[in-house]
Amino acid sequence: MTALLQVEHLEKTFRQGGESLSVLKDLSMTIEKGEMVALVGPSGAGKSTLLQQIGLLDTPTAGTICVDGSDVTALNDAARTGIRRDVMGFVYQFHYLQPEFSALENVVIPQMIAGLTKKEAALRGKKLLTALGLGHRLDHRPARLSGGECQRVAIARALANNPKLLLADEPTGNLDPETAETVFGILTELVRRAGIGALIATHNMDLARRMDRGLVLQGGRLCDL
Repeated sequence: MTALLQVEHLEKTFRQGGESLSVLKDLSMTIEKGEMVALVGPSGAGKSTLLQQIGLLDTPTAGTICVDGSDVTALNDAARTGIRRDVMGFVYQFHYLQPEFSALENVVIPQMIAGLTKKEAALRGKKLLTALGLGHRLDHRPARLSGGECQRVAIARALANNPKLLLADEPTGNLDPETAETVFGILTELVRRAGIGALIATHNMDLARRMDRGLVLQGGRLCDL
């Protein structure tokens, strides 16, 4: 069976002050459908850079990225946007919610952009937020939510369009240990239930070891945790 995500011989080199900085070096990996994979490594190792390549937010210097059996490496901007919208979900260390909109509206808007009606989007948004324990906070704007609540809204937003692949960059990094445990538990439950493949960058080794497997990024290359 075709892997959900297949990365082969990926390289990323940046130019700085007339010199080349190689961040990713001949990197290959796969993620199967329904598999949760931890991505760990020291700060500055290139975890965010790798997620940006896989998430089609940047273009690799060399190598290929295949998602659900299709090579997405050289797609044009419009096609890349479509893949990000319809196939991928993103959760970052900071929630990046729109401050002028309520929790529910932050989850509804991406669905409407994807083509759902406002009513359809609201029904799914309410279901997701309720599953995340925020059924009583639907109308609250981010300024009236705690950090953990905002991150749960961000998770609902990431899952709103039924992605096949979830990419998360330190999703509990800004949370206290107790809140981080709660948020990670909910994220894991929803990902498992939906059968989503997930690559989750984290510094929390306890959380990393609770996923299906782990990858260590160091010196531009990957090895098993």
